[in-house]
Amino acid sequence: MGTLYLVRHGQASFGAHDYDQLSALGQRQAERLGAHWRARGLRFDAILTGTLRRHLQTLAGIAAGLQTALQPVELPSLNEYDSQALIHAIHPEPLPRPDTPALYRAHFRLLCDALAQWMAGTISPAGMPSWQEFAGGVRAVLEQVRSQHAQQNVLLVSSGGPISTAVGEVLGTAPEVTIALNMRIRNSAVTEFSVSPKRLMLQTFNTLPHLHEVEHADWITFA
Repeated sequence: MGTLYLVRHGQASFGAHDYDQLSALGQRQAERLGAHWRARGLRFDAILTGTLRRHLQTLAGIAAGLQTALQPVELPSLNEYDSQALIHAIHPEPLPRPDTPALYRAHFRLLCDALAQWMAGTISPAGMPSWQEFAGGVRAVLEQVRSQHAQQNVLLVSSGGPISTAVGEVLGTAPEVTIALNMRIRNSAVTEFSVSPKRLMLQTFNTLPHLHEVEHADWITFA
């Protein structure tokens, strides 16, 4: 069997005007993951990423840690949903920047509510595909991996939405479970699927093997 390694991007710039940019810590998280894999002799036969800046910056950090060049296939279907469009669809009034713990929690409560309504077809956020189209794009990538890379190691760098959707597709989870998984995926976390010509099977979810040491305890982030 092969293995598909799904990596959520490193810490981005939550609360800033442009979220789609790794923070300095996010860059270190990605490089540390690459160094962890280099120490274990891991090599990849195929590389897939979304097209967002934080995906490509994370891949560049992993490559720096691996000390090897990584040439990805960039797939828009691995891009994250538009969280601002989702929230605006259920709360059109302006919201303060989520720069306090209370505002941070309120932001994600609204996002979870909007995700549930989007998945149910109750809302159609501006500029976004339907949930069925979004999930179908992720499903197509999984099928591509299964059919083309069943005996290989594949690295996939994306975001929490597509990764939790991939887990939901493989496990057949209910929408509310997919949302809960989405909210728990940590920055630079690794989820692994075993890949055979017939199916994908979940092996690990949301692991941080590269941040297990005490000196990296404060590198663990969620946004």
